[in-house]
Amino acid sequence: MVDDDMHHLERELGIFLRRATASSSAMARMVHPELDPAAYELLALISGTPDVRASDLAAYIGVGRGTMSRQLARLAEIGLVSRAPDPEDFRGQLLSLTDEGHQVLQTAQTGRRTFLGRALDDWEPEQIAALTLQLGRLNRDLTTAWTTRTPAQESAGA
Repeated sequence: MVDDDMHHLERELGIFLRRATASSSAMARMVHPELDPAAYELLALISGTPDVRASDLAAYIGVGRGTMSRQLARLAEIGLVSRAPDPEDFRGQLLSLTDEGHQVLQTAQTGRRTFLGRALDDWEPEQIAALTLQLGRLNRDLTTAWTTRTPAQESAGA
């Protein structure tokens, strides 16, 4: 890719990420006024994989166990996530959404989808499908790049 293209891509991704962060903050506030912005995505991941282990979530998202533990403690404290002992690992916990967790996540997802629908109102269904495929590919490739070489290694030319 040409340097000019990379410059434009980096700029557009930066803007997109800032807007996504703002959106996540708004979604978190819809769920609970004191909720961390990352919590919305955690709730969605737990909903999609009930009885997931906290360590698996931390590895998937790419955060430390301590960070994950604090975020999950807050979700449990406000009644959105339940924890159960992992029968295969006495140190682990299996996570699921509570009934309230499912309800507030569904409300937030409906709001997010309504917003996306308004934003993409003049897009053709094929364009939305293509964007979805490309974002999925980008997410997979970013995960691969992140796990094979760190940004410090990249900038050092290692």
